[in-house]
Amino acid sequence: MRKIILNDKRRISPFNEPARDLRVLNKPLWLHQRDLLARYCSNEFAVDSFDDIPPCDGELLIYRANIYFNELLIQTFIEQARRFNAPHRIAFRLDDPTISQHILHLQTDIKRKGDFYWGDMWYYPRWPADAEPAPLIIDSEPLELGLYNVPRYMVDTGDFVYQAPLRAFLPICSWVHILLANTLCGPYSEARRALKNQQRWSFKLKVALRVLLERKYYLQTSALVKVGKRCEIDPNAIIEGPTTIGNNVTIGPGVVIAQSLIGDNVNIMQGCQIFVSVVSDGCWLPMRAALFATTLMENATVAQNACLQGCVIGRNSFIGANTCFTDLNLLGQPIRTMNRGRLEEVGLPIVGGAVGHDCRLGSGFVIYPARTIESGTILVYRDGYTTIDRNVSRRETPDLWEKGVAFTNPDYRGDWDDWE
Repeated sequence: MRKIILNDKRRISPFNEPARDLRVLNKPLWLHQRDLLARYCSNEFAVDSFDDIPPCDGELLIYRANIYFNELLIQTFIEQARRFNAPHRIAFRLDDPTISQHILHLQTDIKRKGDFYWGDMWYYPRWPADAEPAPLIIDSEPLELGLYNVPRYMVDTGDFVYQAPLRAFLPICSWVHILLANTLCGPYSEARRALKNQQRWSFKLKVALRVLLERKYYLQTSALVKVGKRCEIDPNAIIEGPTTIGNNVTIGPGVVIAQSLIGDNVNIMQGCQIFVSVVSDGCWLPMRAALFATTLMENATVAQNACLQGCVIGRNSFIGANTCFTDLNLLGQPIRTMNRGRLEEVGLPIVGGAVGHDCRLGSGFVIYPARTIESGTILVYRDGYTTIDRNVSRRETPDLWEKGVAFTNPDYRGDWDDWE
């Protein structure tokens, strides 16, 4: 089978990069796609449109370059499409909770047509096709997971939950989708898969044997916590699965990690707390840093006592000590973020902010929910200005540059003039 990748050149704010180059689950999205499709596809072509696809007698898998999908989704899609041996396009039911409650917000690529939501993924037994693709309905099989019984001023029902999918499909059109790919479709989806496996007797027996042999609580056994090579983990650290830890990782005393992904060469010092988060290769978390549902791209640093909830931090960025990303609209209104030049609801009751690549944030800043800080920005403490209540970019907040609170990193190599 050949795979055809439809180029997507839209740049995701505030990173100023196409979605395919951004990191998802500690891999560039293009590499994540390639690894999952390696067992199905022998070669690939990147084109700008269907008109550029060359004739092919064999099978074709076509998808847009900005799409995140997991292993179970692509396996189900290809197996069912091959069974029909006819052109098909991925589709979802209108009442699919994951799609309707989480994925549709800020979207431009999932479109309603008739009784289904259609996504940009196709299967053709040959090309050119002799028929229009029919909808191939994929059930994401979501399970309600999350924090329960929160105060009603946070969520009207009193329940703060995610619809965690077993089969994940997410076109990335906004920084919020990077967040969802690394939380809802990452650790939460893994937890959903683990809960389904718990119904199997073979899995129950495996976990029971690990509990007896390792003398640990079952969430802390090696059945659910995967640890790489040459790691130093203090015996007073608490790690609960499903969690994956890479190679050459140092974890200090008093650290708590639950349902997260930790990359290679990461240093997590004493007292840090990491929940449902992705910490990519080369990151450093000094004392008492706290992450919840947050993504750190490679070589990011979050200094002591910083608090990040629902955030995405770009590569090579530094978050100063005592910096707090707030995540709740105290006025009880839906949280909105800039998308395609206008404010749109993010569809989440709690969400933090996004910091681009190669940024430096000084100590003690307070960032309002859903605000973004553009790549290459340096924020400094000056004249008591420590509250960030607007998006920070050279074009949107020139007054901050005039005050000397924000300015461009002289070492930044991004192309400001190429912004789209």
